[in-house]
Amino acid sequence: MFDSSVSVIIAYHSGSGHTTRMAEATRDGVAAVTGAAGELISVDTLTDDHWARLDAADAIIFGSPTYMGTASPAFHTFAHDTSGRWYAQAWKNKIAAGFTTSGAKSGDKLHTLQYFTVLAAQHGMHWVNLDLLPGSQESDLNQLGGWLGAMAQSPGGQGPEAMNKSDLLTATHLGQRVAEHAQLLRRARQA
Repeated sequence: MFDSSVSVIIAYHSGSGHTTRMAEATRDGVAAVTGAAGELISVDTLTDDHWARLDAADAIIFGSPTYMGTASPAFHTFAHDTSGRWYAQAWKNKIAAGFTTSGAKSGDKLHTLQYFTVLAAQHGMHWVNLDLLPGSQESDLNQLGGWLGAMAQSPGGQGPEAMNKSDLLTATHLGQRVAEHAQLLRRARQA
């Protein structure tokens, strides 16, 4: 699966492709870190092998569009389905992070990221934030001003190709940061 590389799974749901683009950008950030491997897993098509990969991962990055002020129904189903892993504390001490998209500039994306942080905390995971100051221009990283995770504004009625490049680069930054933290945690455990 991942040999000796740090493994980062991007567990996401995408309704119309915008969140898939964020997931791909996040995976690009993971891939930019030597000794890290990223994999996309769509939570609405999970197999037993996917669950095994999630269980074996060093880090899990959650991603979902924000619908009606929270993660999508498909993501909520995934979260519910992790309850057996919660009970066994199977994901305890893994690295976690998250990203979300919505059509509006705000769109209550912060609530979705907070939902992800609570889910991670319930699993005993270590949350990695974005660590970027807010951008002052639309072309800057973190131009939407989030700290808990990466946010993107997906223009209503437009396809994923119309997404703001800086939002995608912010997701790439998050993926890199998560991979680096997963490596730090692995080294600490081996010391």
